[in-house]
Amino acid sequence: MKKLIKTIVIVLLASLLASPSVFAKSDNAKESLVAVGDSIPFGFNLGQTNQNPAKTSYPYLIGKLADLRVRNLGVPGWQSDQLLEALQTDQKYRQAIIHSDYVAVTIGNNDLLAILREAAAESGGDQVLFQQLLGAKLNESDVFSNIQQIITEIRSLTDSPVVLYNVYNPFQLTDTLHYAADAVLPTINTAFTALALTNQDVFLADAYTAFGNNQAEYVLPADIHPTKAGQAKLAEIGLGALGLY
Repeated sequence: MKKLIKTIVIVLLASLLASPSVFAKSDNAKESLVAVGDSIPFGFNLGQTNQNPAKTSYPYLIGKLADLRVRNLGVPGWQSDQLLEALQTDQKYRQAIIHSDYVAVTIGNNDLLAILREAAAESGGDQVLFQQLLGAKLNESDVFSNIQQIITEIRSLTDSPVVLYNVYNPFQLTDTLHYAADAVLPTINTAFTALALTNQDVFLADAYTAFGNNQAEYVLPADIHPTKAGQAKLAEIGLGALGLY
């Protein structure tokens, strides 16, 4: 009898293992959002420490509102070339994207801030020279080429919809850099719009328009990162871009 039971168990296990549906994702399982990028999806300076992504960052807010599982892979300080390398070589990132249902991308902010600050420092307050330096440095930058390659790499791994965030003005109205940024960000954000329009199932989240001149509400004081209200606004436009309302 024991031998018969053992044989039945083995046969049952074999039949289960042979069935492709056993380990398939359940139809009732939650869909997932994978967020990649810099300190903005990470939620920098919103928690007691910056050791882990803040639960009040926009990816988790989207997850809560749209009932999605969230994998937040934002890394403070990252520029576009670092995210591109991770997507090309790091299995953690590649597997996360492969198993995603939605992808959020926020990158390029640190590239552009570095260019803005370099131009401001080198111009010595001369606005004409500043604009010239800024234009030259933007033309030399690989940021938008990198972002296109990031999108291409994501598309090679999944056909999940992608929401691409453009750049809000991170400077308070009392900061002279606010007006320098406002002079160039519409042109810069045109490139983000073009990236969304020319890639399949990539949707723009217009952070620039959403934040407008409300930095006092949406940007942390003496900082460039979103407040909790700013993160909520980013979640709102992300949900809208992905059609998850």
